Amino acid sequence: MITVAFHISNEMWNIVKNWDVFAKKTIGDQYVRSVDSISVNIAEGFGRKTKKDKIKFYNYAYASTLEALDWNEKAHRRKLLSTSQYDHMLTELKKLPREIHSLSKFTERKLQK
Repeated sequence: MITVAFHISNEMWNIVKNWDVFAKKTIGDQYVRSVDSISVNIAEGFGRKTKKDKIKFYNYAYASTLEALDWNEKAHRRKLLSTSQYDHMLTELKKLPREIHSLSKFTERKLQK
């Protein structure tokens, strides 16, 4: 899961760096930040000691995934992403909420505190 999130963030970076300045500053910056935040928060959650802290960061990753889905839609409707780029990102992003939820549930069941 972290691998999917990591690859999505790098793919989005490579797409956005080619946009014009206005698109980069308005949508691109926020889109890249949201996809970067997914893998970073999963990684930080892994590094936390307590169940509560781990789940807090997994929840941040989940919220960032929803944000990225919204930016993906905006970027496509504003003709910044091709249909194939949009479809690919949508497919990859849609994998994450269920996986993050499973990670949270596993952490809740398996960890003591």
